[in-house]
Amino acid sequence: MKTKKIWANLGVEDLARTTKFYSELGFKPNGTNTELTSFTFGEDDFTIHFFIKERFKWAISSEAADLKLGNEIIFSLSAESVDEVHQWLLNVKNAGGKIFAEPQTVEKGYFFGFSDPDGHKFNILYWPK
Repeated sequence: MKTKKIWANLGVEDLARTTKFYSELGFKPNGTNTELTSFTFGEDDFTIHFFIKERFKWAISSEAADLKLGNEIIFSLSAESVDEVHQWLLNVKNAGGKIFAEPQTVEKGYFFGFSDPDGHKFNILYWPK
């Protein structure tokens, strides 16, 4: 079998808040209804569906992870320069994201980490070629 596409499904408390947050960061909307809001990320249009938690609970047949106690996953988004990492930092702060790792150098790269209003974690990473 061949997999044609992969996407992520995450649970959220408030669809309007999630839609506003990712819209303010400039991600491409991929549809919204009463149960989910969806966005695409990157050149390959990686899709993340954000379901209201009750719907998400049904879909996974259990409770969603408590993100105050740990991580489910950290998505990495690439930047093209150190300056772009800093621009992302400002945009995330202005949109209401929480910074969990301040900008820093790691090996030859540069990054910072943030979480969205529900605690889903991302990092913005510049890694020179």
